[in-house]
Amino acid sequence: MTVKFDDRDAVAHGKITEKPLRERPTFPSWALKLTMAVTGVIFGLFVLVHMIGNLKIYLPDVDGKKDLDVYAAFLRELLVPLLPHGWFLWIFRIVLLICLVLHVYGAFALVGRAHQSRGKFKRKGMVGSLNTFTARSMIVTGIVLLCFIIFHILDLTAGVTPAAPDTFAHGAAYANVVASFSRPGVAIFYVIAMVVLFLHLSHGLWTAVSDLGITGKRWRAILLFVAYLVPALVMIGNSTIPLGVMFGLIG
Repeated sequence: MTVKFDDRDAVAHGKITEKPLRERPTFPSWALKLTMAVTGVIFGLFVLVHMIGNLKIYLPDVDGKKDLDVYAAFLRELLVPLLPHGWFLWIFRIVLLICLVLHVYGAFALVGRAHQSRGKFKRKGMVGSLNTFTARSMIVTGIVLLCFIIFHILDLTAGVTPAAPDTFAHGAAYANVVASFSRPGVAIFYVIAMVVLFLHLSHGLWTAVSDLGITGKRWRAILLFVAYLVPALVMIGNSTIPLGVMFGLIG
């Protein structure tokens, strides 16, 4: 541990040290936390809207076309002719990629600094709760989600086998989802990933409330409730799709 006023006897016996356990970073920790909070909120909003769009798989056909396919075509045509065909999606993907890089960098940087600052000392006596578990497992759940994102892109966006089924066709969103989740292993993996997303996102949004400086008692109570409500809705909504395909409700 470090001390502001050094005790010569303690220093002499090696119990404390006058030297800091890590160098002062060029990018302050508060800025990293703020970056992670902002990017985390962006991801939270994205997965919520993405889930709402996914649930169109349950809606009836539109002029003989699957409503999910109509929605996918709408996204590619968004802001046309202001932007060329498909550009909005690519700009949006680039923004999300930048947010992802910043979020991952901030996470590993903060964890590294925390370990350096604590040295050999570890936190003890923490009260066991869901929030404590999610806090301790943020890096693990984050890595699982990163692997899931890569697989999800290869499966339902890029159509790269063996992540995607052999029948993958660009633009056929409904058929691609059904074909992908017809594989039980993939469907179960998606459901597990949604549970992990709930654990990670709920604690992330819960932490972002403080990192963004929201201190009002009423606002904190509302936002902390939302921090659990939104991830729960996303988990339940998205999980119904692979389960629906597995049990023949969608197809």
